[in-house]
Amino acid sequence: MEAPRAGLGAQAPWKEMSAEVVTRSAQASRQCQLHVPYGDGRGDRMDIYFPDTESEAFPFLLFFHGGYWQSGSKDQSAFMVNPLTTQGVAVAIVGYDVAPKGTLDHMVDQVTRSIVFIQKQYPSNEGIYLCGHSAGAHLASMMFLASWTEHGVAPNLRGFFLVSGLYDLEPIVSTSNNALLLMTLEDAQRNSPQRRLHRAPAPPADPACPVLVMVGEHESPEFHRQSWEFCQTLCRGGWEASFKKLPDMDHFSIIENLTKKDYVVTQIMVKTIFQEL
Repeated sequence: MEAPRAGLGAQAPWKEMSAEVVTRSAQASRQCQLHVPYGDGRGDRMDIYFPDTESEAFPFLLFFHGGYWQSGSKDQSAFMVNPLTTQGVAVAIVGYDVAPKGTLDHMVDQVTRSIVFIQKQYPSNEGIYLCGHSAGAHLASMMFLASWTEHGVAPNLRGFFLVSGLYDLEPIVSTSNNALLLMTLEDAQRNSPQRRLHRAPAPPADPACPVLVMVGEHESPEFHRQSWEFCQTLCRGGWEASFKKLPDMDHFSIIENLTKKDYVVTQIMVKTIFQEL
Protein backbone atom coordinates (compact mmCIF):
# COMPACT_ATOMS: atom_id res chain seq x y z
CA MET A 1 0.00 0.00 0.00
CA GLU A 2 1.18 3.52 -0.75
CA ALA A 3 -0.26 5.42 2.16
CA PRO A 4 -0.74 9.10 1.25
CA ARG A 5 0.72 11.68 3.56
CA ALA A 6 -2.17 13.20 5.42
CA GLY A 7 -3.02 16.09 7.65
CA LEU A 8 -2.34 19.79 7.97
CA GLY A 9 1.38 19.41 8.43
CA ALA A 10 1.71 17.93 4.93
CA GLN A 11 0.33 21.03 3.26
CA ALA A 12 2.19 23.78 1.43
CA PRO A 13 3.53 26.59 3.66
CA TRP A 14 0.78 29.01 2.62
CA LYS A 15 -1.80 26.49 3.76
CA GLU A 16 -0.16 26.26 7.18
CA MET A 17 -0.04 30.05 7.34
CA SER A 18 -3.74 30.23 6.49
CA ALA A 19 -4.54 27.76 9.26
CA GLU A 20 -2.52 29.81 11.73
CA VAL A 21 -4.40 32.96 10.67
CA VAL A 22 -7.71 31.19 11.30
CA THR A 23 -6.51 30.19 14.78
CA ARG A 24 -5.29 33.69 15.64
CA SER A 25 -8.63 35.10 14.50
CA ALA A 26 -10.50 32.68 16.75
CA GLN A 27 -8.29 33.59 19.70
CA ALA A 28 -8.90 37.29 19.10
CA SER A 29 -12.66 37.05 18.68
CA ARG A 30 -13.72 34.42 21.23
CA GLN A 31 -13.37 34.03 24.97
CA CYS A 32 -10.69 31.38 25.36
CA GLN A 33 -8.16 29.73 27.63
CA LEU A 34 -4.92 28.88 25.83
CA HIS A 35 -2.35 26.16 26.57
CA VAL A 36 -4.49 24.62 29.30
CA PRO A 37 -2.63 21.65 30.84
CA TYR A 38 -4.58 18.38 30.84
CA GLY A 39 -1.59 16.44 32.18
CA ASP A 40 1.97 16.82 33.43
CA GLY A 41 3.78 16.45 30.09
CA ARG A 42 4.94 19.49 28.11
CA GLY A 43 2.77 18.39 25.19
CA ASP A 44 -0.34 17.89 27.35
CA ARG A 45 -1.99 21.17 26.36
CA MET A 46 -5.29 22.26 24.85
CA ASP A 47 -6.92 25.52 23.83
CA ILE A 48 -10.53 25.94 24.99
CA TYR A 49 -12.91 28.36 23.26
CA PHE A 50 -16.18 29.26 24.97
CA PRO A 51 -19.62 30.44 23.87
CA ASP A 52 -20.77 33.85 25.05
CA THR A 53 -23.17 32.29 27.55
CA GLU A 54 -21.93 32.26 31.14
CA SER A 55 -22.29 28.58 31.94
CA GLU A 56 -20.33 25.38 32.42
CA ALA A 57 -23.20 23.23 31.19
CA PHE A 58 -22.64 23.70 27.47
CA PRO A 59 -21.76 20.83 25.13
CA PHE A 60 -18.08 20.36 24.26
CA LEU A 61 -16.51 19.42 20.96
CA LEU A 62 -12.93 18.14 21.25
CA PHE A 63 -10.89 18.36 18.05
CA PHE A 64 -7.76 16.32 17.28
CA HIS A 65 -5.66 17.62 14.39
CA GLY A 66 -4.16 15.69 11.50
CA GLY A 67 -0.58 15.51 10.27
CA TYR A 68 0.08 11.78 9.86
CA TRP A 69 0.94 11.56 13.58
CA GLN A 70 4.15 13.52 12.89
CA SER A 71 3.20 17.12 12.13
CA GLY A 72 0.44 19.67 12.69
CA SER A 73 -0.53 21.28 15.98
CA LYS A 74 -3.41 22.80 17.91
CA ASP A 75 -2.08 26.21 16.82
CA GLN A 76 -3.19 25.51 13.23
CA SER A 77 -6.50 23.83 13.91
CA ALA A 78 -9.23 26.21 15.12
CA PHE A 79 -11.31 25.93 11.94
CA MET A 80 -14.65 25.19 13.56
CA VAL A 81 -14.32 27.50 16.57
CA ASN A 82 -16.36 30.52 15.44
CA PRO A 83 -19.23 28.61 13.77
CA LEU A 84 -19.68 26.33 16.79
CA THR A 85 -19.11 28.72 19.70
CA THR A 86 -21.64 31.18 18.25
CA GLN A 87 -24.15 28.31 18.42
CA GLY A 88 -23.40 27.61 22.10
CA VAL A 89 -20.80 24.83 21.79
CA ALA A 90 -17.49 24.99 23.67
CA VAL A 91 -14.57 23.82 21.52
CA ALA A 92 -11.33 22.32 22.83
CA ILE A 93 -8.47 21.99 20.34
CA VAL A 94 -6.23 19.28 21.77
CA GLY A 95 -2.48 19.19 21.32
CA TYR A 96 -0.47 15.99 21.51
CA ASP A 97 3.17 14.92 21.04
CA VAL A 98 3.73 14.01 17.40
CA ALA A 99 6.48 11.65 16.26
CA PRO A 100 9.31 11.20 16.75
CA LYS A 101 8.81 12.58 20.28
CA GLY A 102 5.50 10.78 20.74
CA THR A 103 4.73 7.15 20.01
CA LEU A 104 1.28 6.09 18.88
CA ASP A 105 0.60 4.58 22.30
CA HIS A 106 1.55 7.87 23.94
CA MET A 107 -0.69 9.89 21.59
CA VAL A 108 -3.65 7.62 22.31
CA ASP A 109 -3.00 8.02 26.03
CA GLN A 110 -2.88 11.81 25.64
CA VAL A 111 -6.20 11.91 23.79
CA THR A 112 -7.75 9.69 26.45
CA ARG A 113 -6.50 11.95 29.24
CA SER A 114 -7.72 15.08 27.46
CA ILE A 115 -11.26 13.69 27.49
CA VAL A 116 -10.95 12.70 31.14
CA PHE A 117 -9.78 16.24 31.93
CA ILE A 118 -12.78 17.88 30.24
CA GLN A 119 -15.21 15.54 32.01
CA LYS A 120 -13.65 16.21 35.42
CA GLN A 121 -13.24 19.94 34.85
CA TYR A 122 -16.74 20.40 33.46
CA PRO A 123 -18.86 17.63 35.04
CA SER A 124 -22.08 19.47 34.15
CA ASN A 125 -21.33 19.38 30.42
CA GLU A 126 -24.23 18.63 28.11
CA GLY A 127 -22.28 16.11 26.11
CA ILE A 128 -18.74 15.56 24.84
CA TYR A 129 -18.37 15.16 21.08
CA LEU A 130 -15.14 14.02 19.44
CA CYS A 131 -13.95 15.22 16.04
CA GLY A 132 -10.69 14.27 14.38
CA HIS A 133 -9.16 14.82 10.98
CA SER A 134 -6.86 12.29 9.32
CA ALA A 135 -4.48 11.07 12.07
CA GLY A 136 -6.77 12.87 14.52
CA ALA A 137 -9.71 10.80 13.31
CA HIS A 138 -7.69 7.67 14.02
CA LEU A 139 -6.90 8.90 17.54
CA ALA A 140 -10.57 9.75 18.16
CA SER A 141 -11.60 6.31 16.90
CA MET A 142 -9.26 4.66 19.40
CA MET A 143 -11.60 5.97 22.09
CA PHE A 144 -14.01 3.16 21.16
CA LEU A 145 -11.41 0.93 22.82
CA ALA A 146 -10.71 3.07 25.89
CA SER A 147 -11.04 1.62 29.38
CA TRP A 148 -12.49 4.57 31.27
CA THR A 149 -12.64 2.75 34.59
CA GLU A 150 -8.85 2.99 34.73
CA HIS A 151 -9.24 6.77 34.84
CA GLY A 152 -12.02 6.82 37.41
CA VAL A 153 -14.52 8.64 35.21
CA ALA A 154 -17.16 7.83 32.63
CA PRO A 155 -17.06 10.69 30.11
CA ASN A 156 -20.37 11.91 28.75
CA LEU A 157 -19.54 10.92 25.17
CA ARG A 158 -22.46 11.72 22.88
CA GLY A 159 -21.10 11.63 19.34
CA PHE A 160 -18.12 11.13 17.01
CA PHE A 161 -17.26 12.99 13.80
CA LEU A 162 -14.45 11.09 12.05
CA VAL A 163 -13.07 12.99 9.05
CA SER A 164 -10.73 11.39 6.50
CA GLY A 165 -9.24 8.91 8.91
CA LEU A 166 -7.09 5.79 8.72
CA TYR A 167 -8.28 2.95 10.95
CA ASP A 168 -6.04 0.03 9.95
CA LEU A 169 -2.37 0.92 10.40
CA GLU A 170 -0.77 -2.34 9.30
CA PRO A 171 -0.38 -1.21 5.65
CA ILE A 172 1.71 1.76 6.81
CA VAL A 173 4.38 -0.29 8.61
CA SER A 174 6.39 -1.09 5.47
CA THR A 175 6.14 2.38 3.90
CA SER A 176 8.30 5.50 4.14
CA ASN A 177 5.51 7.08 6.17
CA ASN A 178 6.68 4.94 9.09
CA ALA A 179 10.17 6.50 9.16
CA LEU A 180 9.42 8.76 12.14
CA LEU A 181 6.67 6.68 13.73
CA LEU A 182 8.87 3.55 13.93
CA MET A 183 5.79 1.34 14.28
CA THR A 184 6.32 -2.36 14.65
CA LEU A 185 3.68 -4.72 13.33
CA GLU A 186 2.54 -5.24 16.93
CA ASP A 187 2.26 -1.47 17.43
CA ALA A 188 0.13 -1.17 14.32
CA GLN A 189 -2.15 -4.02 15.33
CA ARG A 190 -2.60 -2.63 18.84
CA ASN A 191 -3.51 0.78 17.42
CA SER A 192 -5.82 -0.35 14.62
CA PRO A 193 -9.47 -0.01 15.71
CA GLN A 194 -10.55 -1.69 12.48
CA ARG A 195 -8.85 -4.88 13.70
CA ARG A 196 -9.74 -4.57 17.38
CA LEU A 197 -13.29 -3.25 17.47
CA HIS A 198 -14.82 -6.69 17.88
CA ARG A 199 -13.20 -6.74 21.34
CA ALA A 200 -14.36 -3.25 22.28
CA PRO A 201 -16.66 -2.56 25.21
CA ALA A 202 -20.36 -2.77 24.43
CA PRO A 203 -21.83 0.24 22.59
CA PRO A 204 -23.44 2.91 24.75
CA ALA A 205 -26.84 1.99 26.13
CA ASP A 206 -28.22 5.16 24.55
CA PRO A 207 -28.59 4.34 20.84
CA ALA A 208 -28.61 8.06 20.07
CA CYS A 209 -24.78 8.26 20.26
CA PRO A 210 -24.07 8.76 16.55
CA VAL A 211 -20.82 8.10 14.71
CA LEU A 212 -20.36 9.85 11.37
CA VAL A 213 -17.49 8.60 9.19
CA MET A 214 -16.67 11.10 6.43
CA VAL A 215 -14.35 11.20 3.44
CA GLY A 216 -13.91 13.67 0.58
CA GLU A 217 -14.83 12.74 -2.98
CA HIS A 218 -11.32 13.54 -4.24
CA GLU A 219 -9.36 11.68 -1.59
CA SER A 220 -7.27 8.62 -2.38
CA PRO A 221 -8.85 5.17 -2.76
CA GLU A 222 -7.22 4.06 0.50
CA PHE A 223 -9.03 6.73 2.51
CA HIS A 224 -12.31 5.75 0.84
CA ARG A 225 -11.75 2.05 1.49
CA GLN A 226 -10.76 2.44 5.12
CA SER A 227 -13.58 4.89 5.90
CA TRP A 228 -16.25 2.66 4.36
CA GLU A 229 -14.93 -0.55 5.95
CA PHE A 230 -14.61 1.05 9.37
CA CYS A 231 -18.17 2.34 9.20
CA GLN A 232 -19.38 -1.16 8.36
CA THR A 233 -17.39 -2.60 11.26
CA LEU A 234 -18.97 -0.08 13.62
CA CYS A 235 -22.45 -0.97 12.38
CA ARG A 236 -21.82 -4.67 12.90
CA GLY A 237 -20.65 -3.87 16.43
CA GLY A 238 -23.93 -2.18 17.29
CA TRP A 239 -22.89 1.44 16.94
CA GLU A 240 -25.17 3.95 15.23
CA ALA A 241 -22.70 4.68 12.45
CA SER A 242 -23.21 6.32 9.07
CA PHE A 243 -20.94 7.03 6.12
CA LYS A 244 -20.83 10.24 4.11
CA LYS A 245 -18.79 11.03 1.00
CA LEU A 246 -18.57 14.79 0.56
CA PRO A 247 -18.70 15.94 -3.06
CA ASP A 248 -15.96 18.19 -4.44
CA MET A 249 -13.85 17.87 -1.26
CA ASP A 250 -10.24 16.72 -0.98
CA HIS A 251 -8.22 15.74 2.07
CA PHE A 252 -7.66 19.33 3.15
CA SER A 253 -10.73 21.24 2.00
CA ILE A 254 -12.96 18.80 3.87
CA ILE A 255 -11.66 20.19 7.18
CA GLU A 256 -10.78 23.77 6.15
CA ASN A 257 -14.40 24.44 5.19
CA LEU A 258 -15.42 24.08 8.83
CA THR A 259 -14.78 27.84 9.07
CA LYS A 260 -18.13 28.28 7.26
CA LYS A 261 -21.37 28.10 9.22
CA ASP A 262 -23.29 26.93 6.13
CA TYR A 263 -20.84 24.10 5.34
CA VAL A 264 -22.62 20.76 5.37
CA VAL A 265 -20.33 19.27 8.05
CA THR A 266 -20.75 22.31 10.30
CA GLN A 267 -24.50 21.99 9.96
CA ILE A 268 -24.37 18.26 10.69
CA MET A 269 -22.36 18.92 13.85
CA VAL A 270 -24.74 21.58 15.14
CA LYS A 271 -27.80 19.51 14.32
CA THR A 272 -26.36 16.39 15.95
CA ILE A 273 -25.27 18.20 19.10
CA PHE A 274 -28.53 20.04 19.70
CA GLN A 275 -30.78 17.13 18.84
CA GLU A 276 -29.02 15.39 21.73
CA LEU A 277 -29.84 18.10 24.27
